[in-house]
Amino acid sequence: MSVYDFPQDLRDAQIALHQAQSEYTRYARDLPWSAEPMAGWEADKQLHSGYRPSKPDSPGYTGEQQRQVAAFRARLLELGTLVITHPYWQTLSGTDVFTARMQLQHAVGRPAASGAGPVDEAA
Repeated sequence: MSVYDFPQDLRDAQIALHQAQSEYTRYARDLPWSAEPMAGWEADKQLHSGYRPSKPDSPGYTGEQQRQVAAFRARLLELGTLVITHPYWQTLSGTDVFTARMQLQHAVGRPAASGAGPVDEAA
């Protein structure tokens, strides 16, 4: 398995993206289920379980909640674009790009490898 020597600015952008996604997820957890005011509903009972899915009335998002969600989404778009368009990806080819992108997502907290490009750990 190769270990990639990600540039620090790319690692920082990926960390910031993880943090922003986590903050947005925490924030969205307490939002009403619908951004617009909407009546609640109750579905038919599920076969074999007796579970009856339902949602209460949603008051919709307040103006502040709409602004905050828009700010989170703009930040996530900015960071995601920074990560996926980083010049580092041009130094790799073929399946290395896919493998490296997957490793970058899990590289948070690991020290950067020394050297340039992929390093074969099996050797």
